[in-house]
Amino acid sequence: MLYTICIIVILIASICLILAVLVQNPKSGMAANFGASNQVMGVRETANFLEKFTWTMAIAIVLLSLVATLSMDKGSVATSNESLSKDANALLEMTQEAPSMPQAVPAQEPAADSSAATEAQPATEAPAEK
Repeated sequence: MLYTICIIVILIASICLILAVLVQNPKSGMAANFGASNQVMGVRETANFLEKFTWTMAIAIVLLSLVATLSMDKGSVATSNESLSKDANALLEMTQEAPSMPQAVPAQEPAADSSAATEAQPATEAPAEK
């Protein structure tokens, strides 16, 4: 029950945080040149409120996340951990069955004809100088 309440409050706080960030005026770039306009008609107080509200929502999200983690049902966490363990073991078995390095190609038997053997070997002569 507490977990569900925490998740709902986290979602509401996240939406409020997004809206608060979108409403704020940027403090750098071209808008920084017009910094004096922020102090007209009480806009500066609004900026202080929005900044405090943003920090409050961010801290609330972190704290509620910790509370939600601590209030999780222990049985469902154990079940989840067991299924994760089974999946991890299955992946380990699959990687152990498949070779990680390609296998060496078996050597071919030497050719009976000497002309065929010289054709198969690459040329080792140096290129002609100009």
